[in-house]
Amino acid sequence: MDKKNIRELLVRLAAGAATVDEVMEELRAEPFRDLGFAKIDSHRALRQGIAEVIYGAGKRPEQIAEIAKTMLDGGQKTVLITRMDAAAAREVALSIPLAYHEVGRVGIAGEMPEPDGRGTIVVATGGTSDMPVAEEAALTAEALGNKVTRLYDVGVAGLHRLLAHTDDIMGASAIVAIAGMEGALASVIGGLADCPVIAVPTSVGYGASFGGLSALLSMLNSCASGVSVVNIDNGFGAGYLASMINHIGVK
Repeated sequence: MDKKNIRELLVRLAAGAATVDEVMEELRAEPFRDLGFAKIDSHRALRQGIAEVIYGAGKRPEQIAEIAKTMLDGGQKTVLITRMDAAAAREVALSIPLAYHEVGRVGIAGEMPEPDGRGTIVVATGGTSDMPVAEEAALTAEALGNKVTRLYDVGVAGLHRLLAHTDDIMGASAIVAIAGMEGALASVIGGLADCPVIAVPTSVGYGASFGGLSALLSMLNSCASGVSVVNIDNGFGAGYLASMINHIGVK
């Protein structure tokens, strides 16, 4: 149960549309559900505003399915599953309603929420090869209730491609800038935008890029103010943070 559900429950109580016993029954759930192989943090949405997310890599399909089903049965409307391969998704879909997005390796169980953030999150990539990380970021943000604009393949090797979307850049409430190679995209976008820019280095590049380390160091040393950096290939972390920024001040 998230903050919105609890607020609605308390409003019903105050209006006399629910009894104290009914409210107590709704709130009686344990702070976590112990499945033996996993302990589901059922109060995370109440503490942090965002419910627990399933990291799919390393989990068996039946484990993913049981965790997701428990979350859905507990009242969670949307369950986000990251780093899940297509074979696991096919098995999980036999047990629960699942929309699988292969490029970003993201599964979404339940329903997608309507956007309720303050504005729009822009997800931009240096190249097409960065799309798997970008889709993880974009789908994470959408599953957390945000409107997302995707700008793919707008890297600095052809700067006019990015400048053609200046209105999108300047109108965003948060921007996720994703790039491998030398990672220059984040600095360029940081010099155009008046909102926080979350830089994501990717492991795309030739040998001297050291699996994304070159882009990571470039982004950490960005001369543009307002640029923060997440870990290599961490599209989920960037999408999550962008959602938090986009929901500041939203009740």
